[in-house]
Amino acid sequence: MIDIKRIYANGTDEEEFFKQVERRSGETDKKVSAVVSEIIDTVRAGGDAAVKAYTEKFDGKLPKYYEVPRDVINDALTEADPAFTEALLNAIENISDFHNRQKSQSFIAPKENGVVLGQRVRGLERVGLYVPGGTAAYPSSVLMNAIPAKIAGVKEIIMVTPPLKDGTPNKDILVAAALCGVDRIFLSGGAQAIAALALGTEEIPKVDKIVGPGNIYVATAKKLLYGTVDIDMIAGPSEILVIADDSAKPKFVAADLMSQAEHDRLASAILVTTSERVADETVKEIERQVETLERQEIIETSLRDYGAVIICGTREQACDIANRLAPEHLEVLFENPMEYIGRLDNIGSLFLGDYAPEPLGDYFAGPNHVLPTSGTARFFSPLGVNSFEKRSSFIYYTEDALRDAKDDIVLIAEKEGLTAHANAIKVRF
Repeated sequence: MIDIKRIYANGTDEEEFFKQVERRSGETDKKVSAVVSEIIDTVRAGGDAAVKAYTEKFDGKLPKYYEVPRDVINDALTEADPAFTEALLNAIENISDFHNRQKSQSFIAPKENGVVLGQRVRGLERVGLYVPGGTAAYPSSVLMNAIPAKIAGVKEIIMVTPPLKDGTPNKDILVAAALCGVDRIFLSGGAQAIAALALGTEEIPKVDKIVGPGNIYVATAKKLLYGTVDIDMIAGPSEILVIADDSAKPKFVAADLMSQAEHDRLASAILVTTSERVADETVKEIERQVETLERQEIIETSLRDYGAVIICGTREQACDIANRLAPEHLEVLFENPMEYIGRLDNIGSLFLGDYAPEPLGDYFAGPNHVLPTSGTARFFSPLGVNSFEKRSSFIYYTEDALRDAKDDIVLIAEKEGLTAHANAIKVRF
């Protein structure tokens, strides 16, 4: 029998559960910060030798090569299953179409008095992409990170990914990288690879930003190196919230909850429903479907520790709970789901209706699957083209235009006690 909490929303019981969910990532971070700090310091001092030593320590042996040769990447693409390549190309088309609509525009705004103002937008020089390897290899993450970077105009993408047990790269990852135009690939993983990208080594170039998912060591390294390098976000464990009324299909709800629970024992999968029937039948469906799934033990642990079925009174209350949680993924399985888009503000990605399950967003639809977690959708946005852009403004004033503005500028500067600021204006007149 599946062990998942059943909670009746009363303002107290569900709030206690939400706080438990929110604590899960912070407690884990503290345990690994010291280890990751030592790795960063060692890579800072030792460069590639330190990175390779950690690879040997954690993976058992050094990979076949440090930087993957271009012919190996090309061979992986040539030898790939044609159906897999075609699926990736179809996904790339959708992802590219969506992200091309996000491009920011430079602008120039001349005024009648001769003043010229403007903004220049361009892509970052070099970006680092971390891609997990082994059994948790995600070609889809290559697509979701590399495509918006390329559209933004990033000049060079450096990928790091752990080697397989035999010391070779994951070929599915290579195929995705080749299709997306990744420039260089190094076989290294963990916090040491993040440190190499952030600090630069003899062989791995220093990057301006690091993106891509990873385990808690990778996430902690990104967090500790933020400021030395930009990062996409500090990602916590995956999460899904499904809000449903009596029209929802329990078979679908159960499958969608487990699609996120299988990621990690710390993942959170929550159903909020106005229907006792949907609540009961969803639990029965989980018990039935989980028996056929490879990650049954992970799913059951995730649902036991951080899953819940919450019964609430109205759809409006369900929406309030969604905005309170600010989930990474939110599925709306209401009778008329499109009516609620404007009601749901704190969401990473929104999935509407019976036939928009969360994996559609993970792999294919087009919107990015790199999303804010742990409630940060209140103020963070999904990864996108603007994540890889930088902006600078420019100002040109004529002598007459500055003369017209000088008294106001001097007054404000002197109010702030910055007389040198005021003098830089006065001296011109």
